Amino acid sequence: MGRETRERLLAAGMSQFHSGGFNGTGVDQIVKEAEVPKGSFYNFFDSKSAFAAEVIDLYFQRHKLKLEQFLGDPDLSPLARFRAYFEERIQFFTGLEFQRGCMMGNLSVETSDQNEEIRSRLEANFHAWTAIFADTVREGQERGEIHKLYSAEEMGQFVLNSWEGAILRMKAEKSVRPLRNAATMLLDLLSVGGAR
Repeated sequence: MGRETRERLLAAGMSQFHSGGFNGTGVDQIVKEAEVPKGSFYNFFDSKSAFAAEVIDLYFQRHKLKLEQFLGDPDLSPLARFRAYFEERIQFFTGLEFQRGCMMGNLSVETSDQNEEIRSRLEANFHAWTAIFADTVREGQERGEIHKLYSAEEMGQFVLNSWEGAILRMKAEKSVRPLRNAATMLLDLLSVGGAR
């Protein structure tokens, strides 16, 4: 029962932080959505910040499944995997009418200057995300499909930085254009035959 309650709190926290942000979400809202007594929250988590750090881990672990589904597909070349991942994300965000965006990106903008516990957890998960992109780039480089002007790690960072920036612009403009622009240019810039 304790584990189920904890999981319900984390799921509710992810939903609430994604829609309302960290500062705009109170513990009362979280326990109400989770349908658990408020005291249960503090039985499992020392503070709202500690709770948010675990919500970030859960959010990335869920997204990691999506990354592995697309970037780990052995039937596609590395560039085709990136293309399929970007296209799925574009369709996903379009279906949400360009709202919410990436919870990790949202929390980075909102909390990184004020909350070291959350900032460090975001940093760790962004590093893990970069590593997945870098592994795909490295495979593409080994196959001669992706150029070697930069290391796989540098290019993995560039892909994530560009994509996260496009998601922020998407939210501000309520438009698919930033995502389409980022996907097209990233694929071109990665490609051995692309524009440089």
